[in-house]
Formats: sequence, C-alpha cells, structure tokens
Amino acid sequence: MGSSEIFAPGALDGQVALVTGGGTGLGRASAAELIACGARVVITGRRAEVLEATCARLGPAASWVVGDVRDDASAEAIVAEVLSRHGRLDLLVNNAGGQYFTPAEAIAARGWQAVQRLNVGGTTRMAELVVARAMRPAGRGTIVNVTLSPHHGLAGMTHSSAARAAVEGLTRAWAARWAADGIAVIAVAAGHFHTDALDKYPEQVRLGAARTVPLGRLGRPQEHGWLIALLASPLGRALSGSVVTLDGARDNWYGPWPPASLTDDDGEVPTEERRAAATR
Repeated sequence: MGSSEIFAPGALDGQVALVTGGGTGLGRASAAELIACGARVVITGRRAEVLEATCARLGPAASWVVGDVRDDASAEAIVAEVLSRHGRLDLLVNNAGGQYFTPAEAIAARGWQAVQRLNVGGTTRMAELVVARAMRPAGRGTIVNVTLSPHHGLAGMTHSSAARAAVEGLTRAWAARWAADGIAVIAVAAGHFHTDALDKYPEQVRLGAARTVPLGRLGRPQEHGWLIALLASPLGRALSGSVVTLDGARDNWYGPWPPASLTDDDGEVPTEERRAAATR
C-alpha cells in the first residue's frame, strides 16, 4: 500500500482497526485508506477466499479472520482474535450489511427479519462486544456505523431503509451512553457508489443509479475510505453522535416516484432474483 492521497503520513500510526464486511466494496476501500494512514487493520467476513485475496492486495498491515456478525459466538471470536493479535482495538467500522431489491409490498416476513438481523443485530452485537472487551477497558475508541442514503427511502429497499434508520438512532444513543468511557460513535450514510455490489441489481437500477445523484456521478470507493480515515482521527471524536452523509447530494433529490430510472417497461420496480437464504 502507498501513502494516503490526502492525509499526512502516519496520521493513524499505532491504531488498530476492525472492518466488518471488509473483503469487498466500501469495506475494502475503508481498510485500504486506514492502512495508507498507518493503521493496522483486521478485516472480517464469511468467505475466507475473499478475505485472503483482499489482504494480499492490502499488504502486511492487513490480516483477516472469518466470522459472522449475526452469530454471538462467532462475533465474540472475531473480537477475541483481534485482541490476541494486536492487544488493542481503537476503531470498529461496522460495515457489514446487506439487503435485496424488491417492492415494499413484496417483502416477506422472513426477508424483513433477515435484513434486520444482519444490519441492526450484527451492528449492535459488534458494537457492544468491542466496547465491553476493548474500548471501555482502554478508556478510548471510535465506532463508525455505515448506513445508507437517501434517508427519505430507497426504492425497492424499504426493509434496509428501516434497518439503517434504526442504526442511526442507536448511534445517537450510544454516543451519549458511552461518552464517559471515552468512546465516540458516528454513522456514515453512504449513497450510491461504483462498487462490484452494484452489479447484483437489475440492469435498470445499475444504469439509472447515477442519474439520481445531483453531483452527476456515482461515488468513488476511495472517497468513502477518506471519510472513514477522517473519522478515525481526533476530529472524529468531535463528531460523535452525528450522521455524516456522503452521497453527492443524493439525500436532497426529490423526483417522481418511483424514479423512472428504477422501473421496468411496465412501470414497476423490479424484484431482484435471490439465492436461497441470502440477504446480500
């Protein structure tokens, strides 16, 4: 890994970060920028081959551990492994999350529960574990919860919009609850980014995503990484309790509903074809 494009060399020297869902997309971009700023980073996810390949790209400051944030024992093992390797944990990036594309009226109870279990349950589990095992004993730490923009609803992803809104509410509550422990908690509402994850959505969604961004383009993953690194710096502590939106003004876009760029030839919002028991 080279040096950061925008931060001073060694800006995060000595810090240890854990990035959930760090093998791909915005998680990988976050890990890359944290390493460029001098941090040591552990990435976690459910697929060993993906994590291993990502660490090969990130270099020796990166390591990986397989785990599932939805499971109590697995989440505990992730945190224990980070502490075993590094003896400290300064930054948790709760990046793991997922949803599937479908109209609100077609969301089954099982699908709703799966999205809540990952996005709300997984985030809560990791935050509480890291606070109890690492940050409160050390008297310091930063937690960044990655949520979604726009906040006025995502066409075909109302289950995820509800889950991410819950996480933003938790972020504010945790920031107040853990302030006396020296812990900052911030949410990052990510808009539409040009990542591999976009390829899983229906064609009209992929083609139309940038047209709903006033900036006129999709976000670049490294821009998200820059924001994560900024929040890991001392400035991040002053932003505790905030929701920082990075979306090219997408949160301010109010057009016809549903957006024409997200509908098929019949004017309907398409449904994503899902693998059995998948939420990503």
